[in-house]
Amino acid sequence: MPSIRSKSLGAGSPSRRQFTLSAVAFAAAVGALPAQALAQAAYPSKPITIIVPFAAGGTTDILARLVGQYLSTELGQPVVVENKAGAGGNIGATAAAKAPADGYTLFMGTVGTHAINAALYKKMPFDHVKDFAPLSRVAMVPNLLVSHPSQPFKTVTEMIAYAKANPGKVNFGSPGNGSSPHLSGELFKSMAKVDLTHIPYKGSAPAVADLLGNQISIMFDNLPSVIPHVRSGKLRAIAISTATRSGDLPNVPTIAEAGVPGYEATSWFGMFAPAATPAPVLAKIHAALGKVLANPEVKKKIDDQGGEPVNETSEAFAAFIQKETQKWGKVVRESGATVD
Repeated sequence: MPSIRSKSLGAGSPSRRQFTLSAVAFAAAVGALPAQALAQAAYPSKPITIIVPFAAGGTTDILARLVGQYLSTELGQPVVVENKAGAGGNIGATAAAKAPADGYTLFMGTVGTHAINAALYKKMPFDHVKDFAPLSRVAMVPNLLVSHPSQPFKTVTEMIAYAKANPGKVNFGSPGNGSSPHLSGELFKSMAKVDLTHIPYKGSAPAVADLLGNQISIMFDNLPSVIPHVRSGKLRAIAISTATRSGDLPNVPTIAEAGVPGYEATSWFGMFAPAATPAPVLAKIHAALGKVLANPEVKKKIDDQGGEPVNETSEAFAAFIQKETQKWGKVVRESGATVD
């Protein structure tokens, strides 16, 4: 009977080389998995940055610093706020969208960056849905129509009458093109049929500074940014943008009841991460953020600023963004507002 001999693989044979390369690749892949998992498990191991797309001192900045302070305690690492203002929030949002998706860069988005700008700007440098992982809203905030006390009107009807009698003379400042205060003004112009000149700034703080100096006539600004000046008498509160009055200013009427029936506009602010951030890291951030937003101290501080705290699931936030995008897209189209 003929003997049966196995055929050995020579060191130089193609099969031997392929087997060796495959084994090396497999070993490398297996070796990388524990390291990657370990990196995620060890998150966070260094400071975290929250990008704010507007200048320091505005509502977005105020909320980011408040949340960042408590988030630092929950995650055990410093949380730094970085202001990148300009283009209605698009500069900061673009920077956040393109940041490494490792959980060390977060973004305090707004109704402007994540609902309005997609319709307002002809060209967008980022996709507000595909480029971000929504974590949770942080707060809902009314917009307050305010003026310098020297302006010759005290009510909505008086302001409309004055604007119609003096076309182009009443101007309104905003934190930037596409911001909620900007669109609140555009919505007012459309519904009240008045001529108001929009003056965009790189954030709320510089706009409020010019309003305090009587360099601009009015603002539709987030309540937290202007309520201290209203309480001190440096600014006059004319009306509030929401459907109901604010508990912080119960004597200030809504714009709807003061002369523009059906008017309603609300700002919101929420935390995001770059879209490709690993799910385990997102889960850690969301859990920590949830604890922060459930903290009675944080809730009180947001309430003291005139805001309504929000603590929700990522899925609920994503669904909310979809609805807001549709709502504000319609407002932008009907108002005719656009930015090149």
